Amino acid sequence: QVQLVESGGGLVQPGGSLRLSCAASGIVFNIYTMGWYRQAPGKQRDLVAIITSGGTTHYADSVKGRFTISRDNAKNTVYLQMNSLKPEDTALYYCNAAHYVPYWGQGTQVTVSS
Repeated sequence: QVQLVESGGGLVQPGGSLRLSCAASGIVFNIYTMGWYRQAPGKQRDLVAIITSGGTTHYADSVKGRFTISRDNAKNTVYLQMNSLKPEDTALYYCNAAHYVPYWGQGTQVTVSS
C-alpha cells in the first residue's frame, strides 16, 4: 500500500520559513519523481516544485529563489524548504510521487498571515 505522509505545515508570519516533509512508503522511492503542489481555496492545484530521480529540480516562477526542494533517498523523504513566505503562499500543500502511476498525500496546510 502506497502512503505519502506530509508534515511541517502551520501558521507563519510573512517573511518567515517552514520546512515541509513527505515520507513515502510502498514505492521504490529512488525511481520516482517527487513533487510538491498546492491548492488555495477556490483555485486549482498548481505545481510548486519537482525533483527527479536524478536530482534535477524545477520550480514554479512564483517560488523561485525562495523555495528549495530536496530528497533523501535513504529516508524515502522529500522536503520543501520555504523561505520568505508571503500571504499568497497560503494553501494546502500536497506531496506527489510520479512514475507510471501518480500518488498523492493528504496535504498539509500552510497559512501565512500576520
